[in-house]
Amino acid sequence: MGNNKRKRFSLLLTSLMAFSLALSACGGDSNNAATNSSGAGGDGASSEKPVELIWYTIGGPQKDLDRVVEEVNKYTKEKINVTLKMNMIDFGDYTQKMQVKVAAGEPMDILFTCSWAFDYVQNARKGAFMELDSLLNEYGKGIVDTIDPAFLEGSKVDGHNYAVPANKELPAQEVWRFNKELLDKYNLDISGVNTMESIEPLLKTIKENEPGITPYAMVKDFMPVLPFDYIIEKMPMAVYMDTKDYKIVNILETPELKSTLETVRKYYKAGYISPEVATTTSVDDLYKSSNWFMDRAATQPMADNLWSASYGYPVVSTPAGKPYIYNWSVMGSMQAISANSAYPEKAMEFLNLLNTDPVLRNMIDSGIEGVHYEKTGENSMKNLDESKNYDMPTFSLGNIMINYLNEGDPENKWEEFKKFNESGVNAPLLGFNFDTSKVTTEIAAVQNVKEEYWSPLMTGTVDPDEYLPKAIEKFKAAGLDKIIAEAQSQIDAWKASNNK
Repeated sequence: MGNNKRKRFSLLLTSLMAFSLALSACGGDSNNAATNSSGAGGDGASSEKPVELIWYTIGGPQKDLDRVVEEVNKYTKEKINVTLKMNMIDFGDYTQKMQVKVAAGEPMDILFTCSWAFDYVQNARKGAFMELDSLLNEYGKGIVDTIDPAFLEGSKVDGHNYAVPANKELPAQEVWRFNKELLDKYNLDISGVNTMESIEPLLKTIKENEPGITPYAMVKDFMPVLPFDYIIEKMPMAVYMDTKDYKIVNILETPELKSTLETVRKYYKAGYISPEVATTTSVDDLYKSSNWFMDRAATQPMADNLWSASYGYPVVSTPAGKPYIYNWSVMGSMQAISANSAYPEKAMEFLNLLNTDPVLRNMIDSGIEGVHYEKTGENSMKNLDESKNYDMPTFSLGNIMINYLNEGDPENKWEEFKKFNESGVNAPLLGFNFDTSKVTTEIAAVQNVKEEYWSPLMTGTVDPDEYLPKAIEKFKAAGLDKIIAEAQSQIDAWKASNNK
């Protein structure tokens, strides 16, 4: 039973944090779909040979995949005269292997793409994916009616849709998370916690009283919450969240970053953060052993339940930032149709069914009823022992809001997701996609400088007074100003044409 909750939780983490490219360490109501008028529905289906669609998607290959797909195929053959050949490639290998397959022109119909694996914008511009505008109108009406319109709008590249986004949490919001047992033990109040500075008294209490506990569980790709919308995730150039002129700043030169780095440095020196933080890729051991007090994470509705179920002890959280809708959160999970697909109409019919038909969506998500899970109500289920042989990344497989509820999920779970989505504030650069083709050399050079300076600076391992000026100088020498100038001219043009 814990397995299902663990799965949902790891997916939440993956889907929300994967954009930080921490992925190599990864090893994250419904309308019944009307049948299309292509003569593929019901009785007509048996007279034609079914179309086999080749589907590549992300996640650890599952032992029972073929067994489940066999059941899925009986259903999809009857519904839309389609069968699937489903291939899974693990998180850490997905980008590289898909690049090779697409470049080699291997046959495929549907493929997973996103902002953090097998880059959606880049591959759409390269022509790897089919433009979907007319296919969505003709064969994807259910998708258009069902998913939050912000997903389709925000994931357009140069004015067109090239993939179907999963209907899931839309904004990204950071929270401070706490091990509740320690909060209760010391009667600590988190109602006033909202900034990096405000957590100091709590960290101090834990440090002084709990020698075996890491006060702040931090990893090397830590990045403070700052009031910026980044041009490229985790690169030091951004516009302010409340920008009016859309002027790009080098975040390393801002007072906000300087003061936050001074705070993190103070915490590092006080021993609130592990001395090895700049080389730490995972703190899973701390979560398993409960030897941590607090950290920061990306959230979604009912996240505290997921975290608590996953760890086996209560975790509570409080906001560390507002829920913002960014390009990367809109493009966090998508299925594209290959530009070389022999059956684009059928591929879209299938994606339409996947996103609107709870029977199909839950079969692909949770496996075979009676084998991998059992129903506990019309829209609820619980996992059986066999579910360990079919543990799929929920977020990557389409509309999550027609999934059955798990044990412990409140009845209004999906309403809460919709409310969360409506609460999202559009980040200023939502809809802007930087074309990096003129500055690829500079970006590579800047990435190299980042490898050297970023983690030590952001985690407080080095003194910002000494290292920040050096980092600024190195980034400039690598060509950061040229990248900023190129991005600025594109943003100015985009701003003008969108009346920003």
